[in-house]
Amino acid sequence: MQNSTSIGFIGAGNMAYAIISGLINQGISADKIKISDTDEALLSLRKDEFNLEVFTDNSELASKVDIIVLAVKPQVLSAVCHQLQPTLKNDTLIISIAAGIRTHDIGRWLGGNKAIVRTMPNTPALLNQGVTGLFANEFVNQEQKQLASDVMQSVGQSLWVEEETMLDAVTALSGSGPAYFFLMIESMTKAGVALGLSEQTAQQLSIKTALGASMMADTSKESARELRAKVTSPNGTTQAAIESFQDQDFEVVVAHAMRAAYDRAGELAVELGECD
Repeated sequence: MQNSTSIGFIGAGNMAYAIISGLINQGISADKIKISDTDEALLSLRKDEFNLEVFTDNSELASKVDIIVLAVKPQVLSAVCHQLQPTLKNDTLIISIAAGIRTHDIGRWLGGNKAIVRTMPNTPALLNQGVTGLFANEFVNQEQKQLASDVMQSVGQSLWVEEETMLDAVTALSGSGPAYFFLMIESMTKAGVALGLSEQTAQQLSIKTALGASMMADTSKESARELRAKVTSPNGTTQAAIESFQDQDFEVVVAHAMRAAYDRAGELAVELGECD
């Protein structure tokens, strides 16, 4: 993304904050970034943090930028899109980080024939360690796809999917995924306490073990399966634990949980897209 491109954020919450921080850290000038929100106190905070131009009128912002990032709650996205229609430029790229709302519905609310990239980031983006799935509708050209990648890579990695329904799979895996690991850390901490460790010690051991294992998986050329085998000595403690997991169908439990998240993502897309 070049400094000649202007970008506006509708919604000044945590994810907008993370992306703005990432863009500025990558050298994008603050005078090319604008933000709009109904919360004037939050706007004032963002203005002080980044020295941005701020708006309380979404339609005013829409007339001044090349890219609009929709960073509002899904329940209000229809109303926001209708507000943008009168001043939205025809060649504006729309990037949505609103969970669940499909490009067809966003386009319908914006008046049709708009270049829209729908994304599914995850909360580690707040630490610039996110991973984002992206899908582009038929009106997005290659230059705009690159712009969308640049924006979302400011907070981590980005991966494109060819079919929009695959964003439901991204939601089930990486969108909801941090909560799965938090549950594992929580469960390991409780188990450590039951085995006699203090809660503080058990929690620290659980968190650092999860972090170290993730870093090894991220940097190694070996698969997670191969890495697991390396730390699973025959008839040792790790093998006993792994066999206990497998006896209780651990892989099936994970698969069922992700299927439930996938199915719910599809249901929410229908429910949230029914607005006019």
